[in-house]
Amino acid sequence: MSQQQAYIPSKFQWSFLLPKYWGIWIGITLLMLLAILPWGIQWRLAHGLANLAWKYLKSRRKTTIRNLEVCFPEWSPEEVEKQAKRVFIDMMLGIFETLNAWYCPQWFKHRCTIEGLEHITNAQKQGQGVLLLGTHSTLLDAGGYLCAQYFEPDVVYRPQNNPLLDMLIYRCRATIYKHQIDHDDMRGLIRKLKDGDAIWYSPDQDFGLKQGVMAPFFGVPAATVTAHRRLLKISKAAAVPLYFYRHGDVRDPKYHVLIEAAVENMPSEDEVDDATRVNQIIEKQLRIAPTQYMWFHRRFKTRPEGYEEIY
Repeated sequence: MSQQQAYIPSKFQWSFLLPKYWGIWIGITLLMLLAILPWGIQWRLAHGLANLAWKYLKSRRKTTIRNLEVCFPEWSPEEVEKQAKRVFIDMMLGIFETLNAWYCPQWFKHRCTIEGLEHITNAQKQGQGVLLLGTHSTLLDAGGYLCAQYFEPDVVYRPQNNPLLDMLIYRCRATIYKHQIDHDDMRGLIRKLKDGDAIWYSPDQDFGLKQGVMAPFFGVPAATVTAHRRLLKISKAAAVPLYFYRHGDVRDPKYHVLIEAAVENMPSEDEVDDATRVNQIIEKQLRIAPTQYMWFHRRFKTRPEGYEEIY
């Protein structure tokens, strides 16, 4: 495909008006209406949807329970199930929080605090880009919006298969992020880091061993991506841990953005040691608010010969 014909995520196409896209237009309209509802109603809807998801998304439910059993062996079976249900609630709350960030951002006014912003500004003052090591939080783009109140974040994203949905999400995120970088655009990602941007990057999913190494995650060997090592080495960027979470009364929630000091000697000469250190950072973050993480992903799906099956 030529450059002139290349798909631009934010560009409207007249084909989006065809009947095959009408369902998406209706769905987006309903979501916009949900975004203007009072939080109390959103909270109740989230709980109702979570109950339905818990009942009917059996595979996700089993994966969530298994992940929590493996990562929190100190929890009793009853506690595991309780926290697993909480994961589903937090996921649904996160959807409403993201809708609020997209369509009703004033809802977050006076609800957010930040700690450690100097770790980003100091790196940028020294001419460095910042690779923000975070997680796949159930807050979704609401977390990005929280960060955007204090600095200009970029985000790495995976394009949607449906071009209309991709355009709509891209445009919503454009109100939050300075730049959106396709996960396959490594040159673009490196260029932004060299330009001094702060980019939210989540190295916390299992993409197999072609893109990573086995390293302990909550004490269990897990396939851990190592792409961030190459990004950091080429761009000379600082690796800065980032975490955001909801706290306080869930009926009147508050949000906190936590930024920690840059990871020293990252990357090192040992990719397993680097992967282990990143996993330890993520573990520490997740223990703050354990259920605000996407535990329904199969974090331990890669099991080389000699490793016990998890699922």
